[in-house]
Amino acid sequence: MLFVADSAKQQIESIREKEGMGKDYFVRVSVVSGGCSGLSYKMDFDNEDRPNDQVFEDNGEKIVTDLKSFLYLFNTTLEFSGGLDGKGFSFNNPNAARTCGCGESFAV
Repeated sequence: MLFVADSAKQQIESIREKEGMGKDYFVRVSVVSGGCSGLSYKMDFDNEDRPNDQVFEDNGEKIVTDLKSFLYLFNTTLEFSGGLDGKGFSFNNPNAARTCGCGESFAV
């Protein structure tokens, strides 16, 4: 399961509205090689399903990932912080053994 915090839900809805995307657009997340800790998160909006997609719905939002990425993202919560640190979207990933200082990459 992948989870969506209230803060992320509000920001996702705001982006959809600002960009003129319909409710058929969902959040696609994946894990790619790179970053100072070895693996990085990738997040985008999409409206097309792909073979082997893993589909989850939490807090009224559809979150989609590929099977390989799901192995790294299991039980992860998508969060958003708009505070003074300007962090933006972040992933609270219980599977990460360590993360880099900026929080954009991790290792398992």
